Amino acid sequence: MSSSPKPPEPAQGSAGPLAIICGGGTFPLAVARAAQKAGREVVLFPVRGFAGPEVEAWPHVWIPIGRFGLLTRELRRRGCRDVVFIGNVLRPRIRDIRLDWTTLTLLPRVLYMMRGGDDHLLSSLGKLVEETGFHLLGAHEVAPDILVPAGQLGAVSVSREELDDINVARHVLDITGPLDIGQGLVVMDRHVVAMEAAEGTDLMLARVAELRANGRIRRAARCGVLVKLPKAGQDRRLDMPSLGERTVEGAARAGLAGIAVEAGGVIVADLARLVAAADAAGLFIYGIAPREAAR
Repeated sequence: MSSSPKPPEPAQGSAGPLAIICGGGTFPLAVARAAQKAGREVVLFPVRGFAGPEVEAWPHVWIPIGRFGLLTRELRRRGCRDVVFIGNVLRPRIRDIRLDWTTLTLLPRVLYMMRGGDDHLLSSLGKLVEETGFHLLGAHEVAPDILVPAGQLGAVSVSREELDDINVARHVLDITGPLDIGQGLVVMDRHVVAMEAAEGTDLMLARVAELRANGRIRRAARCGVLVKLPKAGQDRRLDMPSLGERTVEGAARAGLAGIAVEAGGVIVADLARLVAAADAAGLFIYGIAPREAAR
């Protein structure tokens, strides 16, 4: 088993509460608990329509999409300077957003942000937040324990053939990353059978399972690897690939042998539960050496 890279120290930032802008999923509360454990006061800013009701157990302010003026006013009113974005938010359609006056004044810039891939959108949003006077932190800087470590992480070992598949996947993702396409793909016997795009990892895995069911993939079960890596040059403060039990379940249904992710470049809310789920499903989880240091 490889040794894991030393995680970054938890970021303390400036005085005042840490603002966590929350999408859906389990990551926002994992980050909130880590920040609180480190002695930081926390205020959650859940995005309406995406964050779950569990956020209401914390100090919070609900923010509808498109209300950038409301967000910045509430951040200042609560004394927050340091800001973390974490959680799942689907890209909205402009016509579905009810803009406040501040956002309307930024409409040309918002339209430009929406024209491009997710990395373009998120990096543009991050620049806007910082220009407004706030300090953007990565979730992994606040909660370094959510980073996946290096090496074999469960009871199931990765084979030499599967390491070859991982190397093929890394090469492909190094090429496609600058095009802002996706962060994951599935390789079987050095053959790329699926690439993540707008549908996300879980639907990509469902597509692989369907390809097996209809005979388009004829390889034996427990063949192939899901590989997830950050895009080269990606701003990891805003968007890092994530891994959860649902992805493990999807990989098992797709008949894969395991999952490989970049050590220090992918986040997981509860590593012990994830590894236990992979062991139960007979899948390996492997943290591959990072190609570049995380921001």
